Amino acid sequence: MTDSPSNESFNTADVYDERGEELDSVSLQFQSLGAYTHFSGPARTIRCLEDNALVKSLLATPGNGAVLVVDGGGSLRTALMGDKIAASAVANGWAGVVINGAIRDREVLADLPLGIKALGSNPRKSAKAGAGETDVELDIDGVRILPGVMLWCDPDGILVERAPEPPKGD
Repeated sequence: MTDSPSNESFNTADVYDERGEELDSVSLQFQSLGAYTHFSGPARTIRCLEDNALVKSLLATPGNGAVLVVDGGGSLRTALMGDKIAASAVANGWAGVVINGAIRDREVLADLPLGIKALGSNPRKSAKAGAGETDVELDIDGVRILPGVMLWCDPDGILVERAPEPPKGD
């Protein structure tokens, strides 16, 4: 496993030391499952539960170095991404995918030039109905993730640029 060629070499500990309180750290212990252990980019987001149609659809579009963050509710009952969808992400220029849920085809994914973090794996396919939402605010392990914020991922974990707090009403 190596650094993504689309990213300058970094490690999250150094990024945190430099930026500190501008960042949140996801304490949930994701596994590094792609060939690239170090990846970063602006977030795109999906919220879905055991249905990967939106994941497949979005990763088939130009990624322009973005990181797709999928909140699958932490479910390990079905996989939200496998080898074909991940290969599409590579072909379309995505830097990586973070899945709060499961993947499948982990041996193939380990060789793909893509950053992948997920909670685990399950060979079971997910539904394909298209249930869910894209480009929405997510809360993963108490960390707020908005579309467009920067993410940095490596074997130590995931750092997320803090989004400005929404204005409070009078």
